[in-house]
Amino acid sequence: MDVRQYRYALAIRDTRNALVLGLLIRVPMFAGTVLLTLHVVIALGRSYGQAGLVAAAATVAIAISGPWRGRLLDRLGLRRTVAPSLVIQAVCWSIAPFVDYLPLMALAALAGLFVVPTFSILRQVIIRSVPEHHRRSALSLDSAATEVAFMAGPALGVWLATTWNTGWALFACEMAAVAAGCVLWVANPAIKSAAHTAPQAAADAGPAGSVVRSVGDGAAQAVIDGTADETLTVEEPVPRRAWRGFITAPVAAVYLAALCTTLVLSGSDVAIVAALRSFDATGSIGWILALWGGGSLIGGLIYGAWHRSFPVFWLLGGLSLTTVPVAFAVGVPSFAVLLVLSGPFCAPTITATVEHLSRVVPERFRGEMMGWHGSAMTGGSAVGAPVAGFAIDHAGWQWGFVVVSAAGLAVAVLGVLVTRRGRREETREETSTAPDSGSAVPAAILEH
Repeated sequence: MDVRQYRYALAIRDTRNALVLGLLIRVPMFAGTVLLTLHVVIALGRSYGQAGLVAAAATVAIAISGPWRGRLLDRLGLRRTVAPSLVIQAVCWSIAPFVDYLPLMALAALAGLFVVPTFSILRQVIIRSVPEHHRRSALSLDSAATEVAFMAGPALGVWLATTWNTGWALFACEMAAVAAGCVLWVANPAIKSAAHTAPQAAADAGPAGSVVRSVGDGAAQAVIDGTADETLTVEEPVPRRAWRGFITAPVAAVYLAALCTTLVLSGSDVAIVAALRSFDATGSIGWILALWGGGSLIGGLIYGAWHRSFPVFWLLGGLSLTTVPVAFAVGVPSFAVLLVLSGPFCAPTITATVEHLSRVVPERFRGEMMGWHGSAMTGGSAVGAPVAGFAIDHAGWQWGFVVVSAAGLAVAVLGVLVTRRGRREETREETSTAPDSGSAVPAAILEH
């Protein structure tokens, strides 16, 4: 383990800026999620089930928006994608806190469709700004910042709801998120390397700059100036129809792993509330969740400083296996200890899915890739809560942990088996084609 990895990552200005922007954006976002539920229950006098429907409508809308918002990032860039979102967000959340239930649901869904894709943007900035061998550490820092926001945001939301009118608290929180989005728009951090931003600049420059379609960092200015030579080493842009070819079985498997990760986490979230209610310790929910988030933060930092990456499905299996023992807690102290022990696998699993995808998906499609990744995680959250809730209603809070952990473990085992089989097939193909490759290497050496 080498903590110097973080020093290298933090020495890069764009990485530092992305982490700070992430905190500014995510704290009011997490606070707003809690406030929306409390506003429906307290101010509108509706049930928690009806509050859940509003949250579900917004969640489904966000999941739908992920891929096409990411595609817009790839095609149009940050500012042209974010500007309409900021306008729609400002309009929706200026009205939503002061209307009745059904209009609130419709406005929350509309805002979800045009949500600013901050997770996609900031992770693209981090991936672009750091060398590949520091990518895991930088993404782990982003996960740690997310955990800090997760711990601070809901607490802020509850405090605002108990101090102010919930409508005005929701308005203030969402406007803070819009203001943070405006800061992101003004900062306009680069989400693509020069090799991929140069072609667009060349197209804007006119015919003189159109002779080379994509070049490396050192030749970017030559393309813009129209002085680039066609004989330069170029990176051919991948046609959009070829994107379908990159959604291979391994890529789809990583999306499934991301979905199952949040399925386990969201199901555990519901089970935590049910368990503490059964222990007659509802007042402990806040600090228990903070401990859980703290365990995840520590695990993410350890993973980022580790000397090597771990396979996604091994981490998902670790998360699932460490979540099962929480079901055997007999009181608040043992429950807190077991939950903290499951936390260290949360952030690393999510980080590993992003890191793996960033290595196998072309940079040109990274926005769409992050969009699908976000949709997978949102889908897992949407599925995990009701699955755990159904198990809790029929068999007790313990089965909320058991059911979601079993689902995660089944996918992890299947993923490991499929990955190993794929590697064996690739090795077999390479071995069978090696003698026909025209190599002068003797057969005796090949056999070794």
